[in-house]
Amino acid sequence: MAAATQMLKTRVTHEAKQIVESVARRQQLTESAWLRRLVMTTLQSTGATAELVPESPDEPPRAGRLMIRLTASDRLLLRARAAARGMATATYASALIRSHLRSAVPIPREEMQALKRAVGELGAIGRNLNQLARLANQAGRTAGPSRDELRALLRACEALRDHVRQLLDANLRSWSVGNDEAPR
Repeated sequence: MAAATQMLKTRVTHEAKQIVESVARRQQLTESAWLRRLVMTTLQSTGATAELVPESPDEPPRAGRLMIRLTASDRLLLRARAAARGMATATYASALIRSHLRSAVPIPREEMQALKRAVGELGAIGRNLNQLARLANQAGRTAGPSRDELRALLRACEALRDHVRQLLDANLRSWSVGNDEAPR
């Protein structure tokens, strides 16, 4: 469907306006959306849309817009969850839907950057350990870190690994728990 860029205007009686409001509300639509649907249905039933609105292959497809209705309490939960992630409400809802459709857990940009930095640090530590091991193998024994220092380095790596694992677990839980249940 082409983007809605034009407006139709009309005047109706007070009674007609009340009826439109009531019908639109029962269908959980705005008056504008209800009228748009009515106009498009009428045009389609007459076959006029194909004649009047030729498709242009030059126009790239737009990202789809989806409108949903939420209860007041669900809307509050959605806003709170989005704010907790530092995301706009619509962006958060879009990420949830996309992750459900693609079976992927979304990670916000800031968290992904932190994870990438942690992985980079682990890689640097691993390269340093490989260099030390290579030197030790070549020279028999080198003046390098003591056993206690290597154990401390190993503990730091394990702590970083555990921290990253906890971050990933917390991220996974934060996408799936309700607002009444705080992520651990």
